[in-house]
Amino acid sequence: MNFKKKNLLLSLRSRCTAVLACSAAMLLMGGNAWAQYPERAITLIVPFPAGSGTDAVGRIFAEEIGKRVGQTIIVENRPGANASIAANYVKRAAPDGYTLFITTNTSHSAAPWLMKNVPYDPIKDFTPIARGGNLPFILVTNPDRPYQTVEQLLQYAKANPGVITYASGNSTGIVAGGTLDLQAGMKALHVPYKGTPQALTDLIAGQVDFMFTDVTSGLAFINSGRLKALAVSTAKRSALLPDLPAMEEAGLSDFDITSWNGFFGPAGMEPEHVQLLNRTINEVVQDEAVRQKLAQLGFDAFSGPPEEFAQFVQEQYVLWGKLIDDANLGPQ
Repeated sequence: MNFKKKNLLLSLRSRCTAVLACSAAMLLMGGNAWAQYPERAITLIVPFPAGSGTDAVGRIFAEEIGKRVGQTIIVENRPGANASIAANYVKRAAPDGYTLFITTNTSHSAAPWLMKNVPYDPIKDFTPIARGGNLPFILVTNPDRPYQTVEQLLQYAKANPGVITYASGNSTGIVAGGTLDLQAGMKALHVPYKGTPQALTDLIAGQVDFMFTDVTSGLAFINSGRLKALAVSTAKRSALLPDLPAMEEAGLSDFDITSWNGFFGPAGMEPEHVQLLNRTINEVVQDEAVRQKLAQLGFDAFSGPPEEFAQFVQEQYVLWGKLIDDANLGPQ
C-alpha cells in the first residue's frame, strides 16, 4: 500500500470514528434531555374563571405538581362556552407535555351533548392523564326567599309556574337545574351565565332564585349567611357535608349529579410524559396535608392509572348524554 492510500484510509477511519462518537453523544444527550422532562414551565389551562371551584383546585395542584417536578406550573384561565374554548385551545396545542388541562365533566361529558358543533372530540382529541377527584354541587338560594328547604322550594315553584328562575355557571349547573325542573315539574326559567362567580353574585343580589353551585365557590357565601344551602346534588348525603340533606330526602330518589375533575393533554402525548405526570398527580392526592387542603374546598380527591381514568371518561360521556337527553336540554 502506497503512502497516499494509507493516509486516505487513516483519514476515512478517523472520520468514521468521529461520526460514531458524535452519534453516540447525540443519543446520550437525547436520553438525558428525555429524562429531564419537564425542562421548562408548564401551562395548566383552566376552563372557568378565577374564583371558580376548578380554578381553586387547579391552583393547589399546580403548586404541588410544580414542587415535585421542579418547574413552575402557570395557571391560565380560558373561560366560556361550557369550557369548549379552553378545550379547543388544548386540543390544538403541541402534545409535548407543556400544555395541560384541568377540566371537568363540563367539557368532556356535557358540552358535546348541550351544544351544536363542539369543535373537539372529548375522547379522540385528548390524552387522559389522571383523575383528580369529585366536587359535589349544592342547591342554594337567596336567604330572603320564602323557601328554606327543598320541599318548600318545590311547592313554591309549582304554585308559581314560569316565575321562579334558576341560574347556571357551567354545564353541571345546567344539567342539575334542568333535571330538578323535569323531575319536580317546576317549570322554572333558566338563566345561563358565563361562569359561576357571576351567577352567584346575581343570586346574592336577588336577581335569580336558586342554582346549583360547586362547594368550593359557594361555601364561603353559605357560611357568611349570604346564601342558604338546601341540599347536596347527590342521592345520598356527602361525607364532606354530612349535615346537608341529600336530594333523595326531598323525595327525588333518582337525582344523583356530581362534578368530576381530571387532567388531560392534547392527543398524542408521549407515554413517558403521561406516566410521569400521572405518578406526580397521584403523589399529590396521596399527600395527607394536600388532601386536607382540598377537602376544605369540598374536593374529594382520587388517584389511579391513566387507563382507568380514560375508561371513566368514556363511561361519563355516555351517562351525561342520557341525563341531558332525558331533561330535553340538548340543542334544539
